[in-house]
Amino acid sequence: MAKILIVDDESHILEYYDEVLSEDGHEVVTQKSGYQLLNQIALHEPDVVILDIKLGNWDGLELLQEIRNRYYDLPVILCTAYDTFKEDDRSIAADYYVVKSFDLSELKTKIGRAIEACSPGALTRVEVRPAPVF
Repeated sequence: MAKILIVDDESHILEYYDEVLSEDGHEVVTQKSGYQLLNQIALHEPDVVILDIKLGNWDGLELLQEIRNRYYDLPVILCTAYDTFKEDDRSIAADYYVVKSFDLSELKTKIGRAIEACSPGALTRVEVRPAPVF
């Protein structure tokens, strides 16, 4: 199964997601804020990040951009109580967008897709070379 980093400022959400996803066999790491998020990603090396958008003093969409700048191929699932952020252009950098619910079937489906897409051999990386100068 996968190692999942969940970033959410609500303790009850972290506990619930941790319990349910751990029961499914995943290794779950939780974080209550965006503080040192990139360092936590480097430390734990998650297969998937589940990121809330409203994190108290942190903007999840700005954190998403930071993740993309450093870990461009790390799957990120935005998981928020607000469907209105789907219209924000910055949310397009996420692999998936899920509206929070106590029924985690949609989230589990997106986690499965993210894991499948990033399994060894699933991604083909193209080496970017400068264009020849004539």
